[in-house]
Formats: sequence, structure tokens, C-alpha cells
Amino acid sequence: MTKNSNRQKYRFLFDVLLYTLTAFGGAQAHVGIMLKNFVQKRDYITEKELLELNALSQILPGPSSTQTLIGIAFKVGGVPLAIVTFLIWVLPSAILMSVIAISYNTLNEEERFDHIMEFVQPIAVGIVAYSAYTFSKSVLQSRTAVWLAAISVITTLILRNAYVFPLLILMGGIISSALEAPEEETNLRVKLFSNINRNKILYFAGILLTFAALGSIVNQTSSFSLPIRLFENFYRNGIMVFGGGQVLVPLMFTEFVEMKQYLSSHEFLSGYAFQQAIPGPMFSFTSFLGATILRNVGYGIPGQIVGSVVAVLGINLPGLILILFIVPFWNDLKKITRIKNSLSGINAVAAGFLIAAFILLLHPLRLNTMSINLILISFLILTFTRINPAFVILGGVLLGYLLY
Repeated sequence: MTKNSNRQKYRFLFDVLLYTLTAFGGAQAHVGIMLKNFVQKRDYITEKELLELNALSQILPGPSSTQTLIGIAFKVGGVPLAIVTFLIWVLPSAILMSVIAISYNTLNEEERFDHIMEFVQPIAVGIVAYSAYTFSKSVLQSRTAVWLAAISVITTLILRNAYVFPLLILMGGIISSALEAPEEETNLRVKLFSNINRNKILYFAGILLTFAALGSIVNQTSSFSLPIRLFENFYRNGIMVFGGGQVLVPLMFTEFVEMKQYLSSHEFLSGYAFQQAIPGPMFSFTSFLGATILRNVGYGIPGQIVGSVVAVLGINLPGLILILFIVPFWNDLKKITRIKNSLSGINAVAAGFLIAAFILLLHPLRLNTMSINLILISFLILTFTRINPAFVILGGVLLGYLLY
């Protein structure tokens, strides 16, 4: 290994840190910043390679901007650099969200927090509405996609069961991939899948099955039971999330608020609002959820920290494993039309999840003139201006603080 290659890796990690501290706005905005920082400014990879990595992350479940960044790191320095990059990208926002959760739960300022959140929570719902609108506008380009999204919305609202999500995602992928694929791809698929490292597939499934089994075996009165079951819950959701961090909202809300009642809708919306105001991956929202869930069942600050770690690792590991598993033979994989075709159906179902999330999140709000106006104003600001969502949230915090 030459000194120049080492110097390039250190410079890359420094650039990753700067990117981490300035990456507001979600996966779509993150890709634009990557293009500027890692392609145009530093020339670590080509623009074509970046766009292909972003396309791959859209096909895979998991955090799309995280997977794209890890893919860049893999091309620059292999697996070791990719793992260090993952830690630099995830840890700052995850730690900050954990600190926010613990502070929110332990400071004797709950009344003040609650009053400020009266203004912030409707804004958070407005951001969800904006995400649903922009994502749907982007992916619902055919009658089939519209029907899949409608089925997804109706099914989610009626059943309100966390286990519906993987079935709907599978259905969307199968229907869209059933479009015609050239017959000459048959030999390519045989060649590609014969080269797959089966051990990595076993690692991927084995983690999920191991923690699912541990959660069932360990007595539920044990202090170890809930963290183990939470890891399985978050890991399973990490496998199901297509379309970026916004799709986390309906999955997490349905499972942890409505189905299992681990935390209140008020706490959930507060955490989502806080996440919008800080840079970094949207998946760090889970750090707040993990800490709050364990606090609500009686764990102290050390237990809440464990909850944050469990949640962040669980939700991110599937995406990390998958991107490192697939990038080495992506050049062959991207040639298979059926794999590319599955994306449209998966994204259509994800758009339905976002629309359902907006409807579900309206219910816990006290819908009065103020909250309706804040939802509408935040939606219009994000739709017709380039103002970052973080500034909209901070405006809500300032408004609540001044009017307290």
C-alpha cells in the first residue's frame, strides 16, 4: 500500500466527516451533496458510478444514502474503509438523538418541552405530507403503480399490522418484475447467482433468526429480553425499508406505537421532529425510539443508551451487509431487467406507506386551526421554496419558545 493511497483514504474520511456534519434534507438532498463533494470536488469516483450506486441503493432495502456512501468508500478503499465510513456517518447523529431522547425524558422541563412540541409536531406531519407528495410524484408513473399505491394505503389503514408491510413490498416487487424480460437474460442470471457467496446470505438471515429465537427463548420478565426483541424488531424493519428514511415512519409508527404501544404518538412525533433538525442519516431517528422505549418500561440512563445502540445497529445492519455483499458484482446484477423492474412496484408500495403515514399521524394531533395551518404552511414552504426542513423545524421550536 503506497503512501499516496493512504493519504487518499485519510482525506476521504475527513471529507466524509465534513459531509456528515452538513448533510441535511434526506436521501434526495444527500445525493446532490455527494455529487458535489465526492465527484466534482475530489474525483473519488465518476458521476456515472455515483448514479449507479444510488440506483442500486434504491433497489435494495435499507438506508439509501448510507448505502450509496458505503459503496463509494468500498470503491475507494475496500471493506475496511467502508466500515469506518459507516461509523463516521452514523455515529454523530445517532449519539445526538440519544442525548436528545435522554434529555427529553429526564429533565424537569416536560411541560416546556410539550408546549414547544405543540408547534413542532404539526410541522413534522407537514414534512411527512411533503415527503409523500414528492415521492409519489416521482414514482407513480403508471396505472399499475397507482393501483399498487392505493392498495398499500387501504391495506395499511385497515389492518394496521407491522407484518403487512413485507407482504405488500413482496407483492409490489413481484407484480412489477413480472413485466417482460428478455429470454437471453436466463443464462446471465444462472451465471450471476452461481457466483453468489452463500455464506454471506447465511450471515444475513442468521442474524435475524438468531435474535428472533433469543427473543422468544429468553423469559420476557428478564432484563435482557426487551433489548434482544427490539434488535430483532429493528433488524426486521431494516430488511423491509425501501425508499429511504421517510418509509421508516409508517413502519415504526404502526409497530411501536399502534401495535405494541411501546411509546406514545406524542413521543414518536417529537423524535421525528428532532431528527429533521439535525444533519445525518434519517435512520438515526431509531436512536431516539430505542432510548424512549426502554425508558418507558423503567430502564435508567444506561438502559436507554443500550436501547439507542440496539436500535441503530438493528436498523442499519441489513443495509450494510447487503451493499457490501452486492457491490462487487453490481456490473452483472444491473443487467437483469427483472431486478430493475421490481423497483417500480416496490417504490409504488412505499409511496402508499407514506400516504398512509400522513393519515395515521393526523389522528393523534389536536386538529384545530393552528395545527392545520402549521401543516399547510410547512407543506407549502417545502414544496415551493428551497428552504431546508431543518430550518422549518427550528422555526417551530422558536415559535413555541417565544409563545410559552
